[in-house]
Amino acid sequence: MFDTSVTAALVGDTENVSVMLTLGDDALGILPMPDCGLQSNGTGNWSLTVTPHARGSEVTVRLDGDLQPCVSETDFFSEYPCIVETLLVSASRNSSCLAHLLIQVEIYPNTSFAQNVSGFATSKRENRTKKKMKRKTGENATIIPNQVYQPLGPCPCDLFIGACDVQCCCDQDCTPHLKDLFREHCFTGVFGGNVNPPFDHLCSTPVTEEVSDLFPFLCVQSSLENTPFLGYFFHGLISPRTEHTFRVPRYSSSTSWLDLGYWQDRPILTSNNEFFTIPQVSLVGQCVQKAPVAFLRNFDSNCATNLTTYQERENISEVRLINSLGEDWIVPEVVYEESTALNKFIYDTETILHPGPTFKSVHLEEHYTFRWKENKITELNVRIIWAKIHADQQGTLTQRFKVTFLTFNATEGLKRSGNPGYHPGKPVRALNVASAENVSTINLWRPVGSGLCTEMETSPVLFGEDAVSGCLWEVAIDENCTHLRAEVMNRLKSLVQATHVAKKGNSDYGNIQDGWLKIIWRDTHFPQEGPYFMDIKGICPDVPATMTIHFLISNSGNLEGIPQDVILGAEVSFSSVTWQFHCGITCEDKPNLFPLSVSVQFIRIPPQLTQPLTSFQISLANRDCTNNEVCWSELIFPLSKYYQGEYYYSCLAKSLMLVFIFSLIIFIRNPWIREHMIWGLSVF
Repeated sequence: MFDTSVTAALVGDTENVSVMLTLGDDALGILPMPDCGLQSNGTGNWSLTVTPHARGSEVTVRLDGDLQPCVSETDFFSEYPCIVETLLVSASRNSSCLAHLLIQVEIYPNTSFAQNVSGFATSKRENRTKKKMKRKTGENATIIPNQVYQPLGPCPCDLFIGACDVQCCCDQDCTPHLKDLFREHCFTGVFGGNVNPPFDHLCSTPVTEEVSDLFPFLCVQSSLENTPFLGYFFHGLISPRTEHTFRVPRYSSSTSWLDLGYWQDRPILTSNNEFFTIPQVSLVGQCVQKAPVAFLRNFDSNCATNLTTYQERENISEVRLINSLGEDWIVPEVVYEESTALNKFIYDTETILHPGPTFKSVHLEEHYTFRWKENKITELNVRIIWAKIHADQQGTLTQRFKVTFLTFNATEGLKRSGNPGYHPGKPVRALNVASAENVSTINLWRPVGSGLCTEMETSPVLFGEDAVSGCLWEVAIDENCTHLRAEVMNRLKSLVQATHVAKKGNSDYGNIQDGWLKIIWRDTHFPQEGPYFMDIKGICPDVPATMTIHFLISNSGNLEGIPQDVILGAEVSFSSVTWQFHCGITCEDKPNLFPLSVSVQFIRIPPQLTQPLTSFQISLANRDCTNNEVCWSELIFPLSKYYQGEYYYSCLAKSLMLVFIFSLIIFIRNPWIREHMIWGLSVF
């Protein structure tokens, strides 16, 4: 309390509840204790007012006396309080304590906020969550430490700057005598500042009754700073460090790496003895901003970045790559292209703001083309597509990073997908004999922007990889069904602008006889507009919604031990649905989103047909255990070589035991056999 009055709320059933005020003895340094139901020793200059409300009562404690000790002209700017007292407000019913409130009073001559308390109640039943309020200026910016080495919130319950938060024992603004008010009621766990709770397998954790006897031998010996609580394991140090820059380890010099030049999957080095990095998508789907580029390893990745945290990458023109030992550095040749199609790259935003006087530039796509010869890099060409955006633009930016390795004399035109068979992951080669260039591809949609079909980009179909992609088509309530079917069909067919596919990975585009297979199209039959559907608004039957592309592939043999896969046929079919406009309470004049999808499936078939059965095999079909329910040859299956459940000697022993028991049962149950054996023994 830093003013002459303070107000708190007593929440709950306040009927027949008595509220009383008690003064503490500050001279002895003893905090007052709740004396519910007892008479108070006096309240001095303090008064207590209780105002009932619908859900509780409002309790106000006010200083009735004057501020004579605080009017001294000499102590007007004193750093020490002129009034220091401790008050206790107790709520009871029938001499039973319900809640209590400790108030530390500190009133300064200038009534400043030199030592105020942000909260007033210390109740066992109530923990209030306050909203963090901070002022950030250009001169006093908040510095956020690196979470990997230091927790982001070492004291999460510190909600107010320059004030002591009640029950927050890790608050640096709380003096020792203020902590005495709530030392026994401090927040525990993460909210109370214990951001590194000891995990169960830690050896220093107190042993509980539930742990096994092997706990001392299987526990983990580690410091509390080395904790998986934040998702990181580090070296136990909380001192700030420089960010990892993928520098080559000290024990391996770059000269030993490049004695013979680069080879496949070896990381490319820069002149600073660091790895050349480009953002890539990790195995878990996250985008790694600094991932090394491997020699002769192509990739094409898309990374999503929040525009509020977007940071420009280093200037690629200033990077120098190491070619090989004793060779000159490789200087990238960079070409910049400006784009204005921001709707294809920015999403999760209501509107895209136009660049104003203050703007920032972002990279939309980065294409890296490496030229190589033998085990050296001869050239690096970089093509960067950038755009201007508003400085306050919100949303998520999708960036594309592509790396391609080409030989020093290769062209970027027609590329092989195998020699002769297809390689997995290479584009399916296609041909359009009706086109002037005779070259085409089979594509899939690549999601960008808002996902609308008019904004989608395409990527080629890769051999051996099944895939599904889709987009959203805007349809109005008064859409003509014939026009809708035609537009959707044209949009789907635009992905397959080809008439033939290559059987081999190296089929010649200039020779139609070099293993080119015609694509089989199975179009959907569109019904004529009947009188029943012609007058119904918002319903269209038999609208093509899914296009399925099937490739029949097979193994044509091995070449130097490598399987050679070929395509035996391609088929394109469509699936239709009945589209209906969906309305809420009222049909607003807004288009519905009709989902379109395309799926690609590679079906592997055997290279040769199965041989037909001979007459001998047909005559013995009744003895075939694979086609008959009863198989007499497997009557002793546990003793045969086909049984793999147990060892042979174990099955033999159990079988002999069963035979012995069965014989013993027959001997005991048949008295004639016993008499005959006894008579035979008596004769001898």
